[in-house]
Amino acid sequence: MSRLSLTKASLSRQKGLLKTYHDVLPSLDLKRRQLSAEREAARQQLEEARTRAAAIEAEVGKSCPMLAHERIDLSDLVTITAVHQQEENLMGTRLPKLQGVDFRVADYGLLSRPFWVDAVVGWLQEALRNQLQLQVAEQRLELLRQAERKVTQRFNLFDRVLIPRTRSNIRQITIYLADAERAGVVNSKIAKRKKQRQTAVAP
Repeated sequence: MSRLSLTKASLSRQKGLLKTYHDVLPSLDLKRRQLSAEREAARQQLEEARTRAAAIEAEVGKSCPMLAHERIDLSDLVTITAVHQQEENLMGTRLPKLQGVDFRVADYGLLSRPFWVDAVVGWLQEALRNQLQLQVAEQRLELLRQAERKVTQRFNLFDRVLIPRTRSNIRQITIYLADAERAGVVNSKIAKRKKQRQTAVAP
């Protein structure tokens, strides 16, 4: 770190820095609070997606217990053909947002498959859609955690390091300049008395 310059110009520069830091701090604090609120909302969305996943599984087990039959192959009945996803910019953080999902339902004959397959198609689509929403919610939560952590680090840098250090620099320069001014006054008085004595001694 460069040595602190103990001059009036340096004092003015340090005061300017302190003002800038104080101006930046409230906006960082506001951003940190907003990100914290968004992170909490994302956490709740993730919990809701997990709850829905458990509810879908329970409902399928209740409505279609025959799915447990090992000889029934439904692995290719419903497949995802396209995922429509966008990004939203939230206070400088780019977050994924699920817009929609396209499915392909395999052709199945009404006579070759059991009557309840139609209901299963709906459940599978709902389960797959919810699984994607869960993944997006996890991504959003992690990105918001990272953004909040970064802003908190910046806030702490200003609040706990830069502002106290700049105040200390201002105090140090002020004391030095005051001491130098007092020393200058004392030296001036000494020089004046010396001159007066020399004048009095002179013939």
